[in-house]
Amino acid sequence: MNTTILMALALVLVLEGLGPMLLPRIWRRMILSMAQLPDKLLHRFGGGLVVAGVVIYYMLSAHSGS
Repeated sequence: MNTTILMALALVLVLEGLGPMLLPRIWRRMILSMAQLPDKLLHRFGGGLVVAGVVIYYMLSAHSGS
């Protein structure tokens, strides 16, 4: 696997771990409230995150390639 992908995955894990490590009560409340959301809204939210990630990745890779 590409080193860049592994480094990106490592950064995601670090960022995802900051919430429960630093603010466990707020993080738990957020997760519980998200669990109550309808599936359709979660699909849209997840899709938006995927699109944002792809756009950021494309912008960074196009910028570093020039």
